[in-house]
Amino acid sequence: MDKIKTADELVALIKLRQEGGEKIVFTNGVFDILHVGHIRYLAEARALGDGLLIAVNADESVRSFKGDLRPIVPLDERMEMLAALACVDYVAQFSTRTPTPLIERIHPAIYVKGGDYTEADLPEAAIVRGYGGDVRILSLVPGRSSTNIISRICAAYGPDLPATGSVNGLAKG
Repeated sequence: MDKIKTADELVALIKLRQEGGEKIVFTNGVFDILHVGHIRYLAEARALGDGLLIAVNADESVRSFKGDLRPIVPLDERMEMLAALACVDYVAQFSTRTPTPLIERIHPAIYVKGGDYTEADLPEAAIVRGYGGDVRILSLVPGRSSTNIISRICAAYGPDLPATGSVNGLAKG
């Protein structure tokens, strides 16, 4: 997909857009199981500027802070789903704990995170503010998270979830 870019491609593309006076919004995350909280958050983020860039944690990065069972959905599929959204201009991966190296190269006008964060939680915030960028904490859709969805599935099916076939007459897929 043409929205999925390498860091080097992004640096060049974003620089051109910034030179044209465009305001680029940057966010990052795992986006493991895409849900309505993500969609509302990303639409809100995109409305703040002229373009939205999403940096997605690589699988090994996710495992380092969410454990060996995550992510559920592999990186290439998470990136493809995000790139399919109309509100998203670019998607890139990062393998570090935070997207600081990418932020330092791109200098987005606005760095956003969801309402489950505070600015104090974000080491990236000082970097963004340091070059004159803005940091925004956006709305939170209560109870909507990949972790909550995984917990609900485990509670509903637990160890009885078969590897193949169906559950209670519903085909798995």
